[in-house]
Amino acid sequence: MKKIATLALVTALLATTAHAQEKMTLNVAVFPSLDSSIKAILPAWNKKYPNVAIKLQTQEIGDHHTAMTTALATGQGLPDVMAVEIGWVGKFAEGKGLEDMNKAPYNAAQYKKLFTPFTIAQATSADKRFVGMPTDIGPGTFLYRKDILDKAGVKPETMMKDWDSYIAAGKVIKAKTGASLINAAGGIYGVVSRTNLKPGEGIYFDSKNNLLVGPDNARFVRAFTLAKQVRDAGLDAKIGEWSNEWYDAFKKGTVATQFSGAWLTGALQNWMAPDTKGLWRVQNLPEGGYASWGGTFYAIPTAAKNKAMAWEFIKFMTLNQEAQLKAFTDNGAFPALLTAQNDTIFSQGVPFLGDQKARVLWRDAARKTQPIDVNKYDSVADQIVNTELTNVLEQGKDIKKALADARTQILRRAR
Repeated sequence: MKKIATLALVTALLATTAHAQEKMTLNVAVFPSLDSSIKAILPAWNKKYPNVAIKLQTQEIGDHHTAMTTALATGQGLPDVMAVEIGWVGKFAEGKGLEDMNKAPYNAAQYKKLFTPFTIAQATSADKRFVGMPTDIGPGTFLYRKDILDKAGVKPETMMKDWDSYIAAGKVIKAKTGASLINAAGGIYGVVSRTNLKPGEGIYFDSKNNLLVGPDNARFVRAFTLAKQVRDAGLDAKIGEWSNEWYDAFKKGTVATQFSGAWLTGALQNWMAPDTKGLWRVQNLPEGGYASWGGTFYAIPTAAKNKAMAWEFIKFMTLNQEAQLKAFTDNGAFPALLTAQNDTIFSQGVPFLGDQKARVLWRDAARKTQPIDVNKYDSVADQIVNTELTNVLEQGKDIKKALADARTQILRRAR
């Protein structure tokens, strides 16, 4: 029966690539700003597939993944193509509601070498199913306001030497300019917990599903400790990401630095704080660390109705250098495709960053970022650990007690 089903899908795929004669609509579920990346390349798609209309189903990132979780569980409202952000890919992969692209008719193994290596591991489940083709990645980067650092007499290179230097610089910045070092102390945890992972480790679990969170794990203890030092010194603005206050801080220059993926530059440029053009610069993460910070994959639900054309769309968006570069120039979505990273645009300065040649820096960071394993309980662990971090920062909870409690809660949920 499996052979018959595979043969049927292969036949459908061959028919699709010969160009569908009947008009059809392909439903693609995404989140911002992936929708704008698709819209930017639609003229080229329509030229190649004039009879296939793309219908975008766009929701905010959290609502999108909640809706897709429900759709996969119930089989209702499933799109033909589903965008999955890295924070959810482990959960979706283990749920087995997505097509394994290693198998026929996709045979995606032949394409894996074309992408930034670490992103392939991110889309591979514990049982080695490949559930999503990467479209963009998030090389971790340190953004800073050059005007604020100049006013404080702080050099970014010195600031990034180590975390002690970063915090010391923050005290100078606060004293001389009044600007906070960072929007929220928890952002420090976000960097430290992602960098310098050992082979076979994910952020929260190792390759054998052993939980890494706990009071004896030096990485988590240090991440919590540094975040608390920033909070205790009054260096963070206590502003959450993706809030109006966060956007205002960028616009008004009340926060001097931000850790994120390279994609944040595009968001700042396009809608968060376009009037700050020329004031920002970027550096690599502190202590020579490299980390993946976001990333998006295209997946096909197992119960999707138009799998053959869905696969054509995914290849068009991920293996097509034009599509990859359109997304990059449109909204800063850093291309996962290696050939796109070799385009001449990477040697050009970025106007928003004062013509700094930041793309070369990000490309180098992406190629030095090590693969990390994903786990279906990553999102659960992330929520629990961040709640305990909040208890440390806002209620003065002992760090080792908080990590011990986080470990207990994660193990309970994982069972």
